Amino acid sequence: MPKSRIRKKADFTPPPASKQATAIKLTNRSWVAPVMLAFFVIGLAWIVMFYVTSGDMPIKPFGNWNIVVGFGFIAAGFGVSTQWK
Repeated sequence: MPKSRIRKKADFTPPPASKQATAIKLTNRSWVAPVMLAFFVIGLAWIVMFYVTSGDMPIKPFGNWNIVVGFGFIAAGFGVSTQWK
């Protein structure tokens, strides 16, 4: 029985570079960590102040909504953290 031919694959040649590769623009995001931590600390301080003063301190007319404001600052901190690279 005859032996089959071994097929050789052609070597890969990259296509000619018609466009030059664009450089990836790196932005300076040194502001992210301080802003994120500031939001976390402000939110935590807001909630702790509300509980320590029995609801009198941050903004008295807000009542229990002060807790929502505190968690809003914390959520904003998590939102800012998505920009961290």
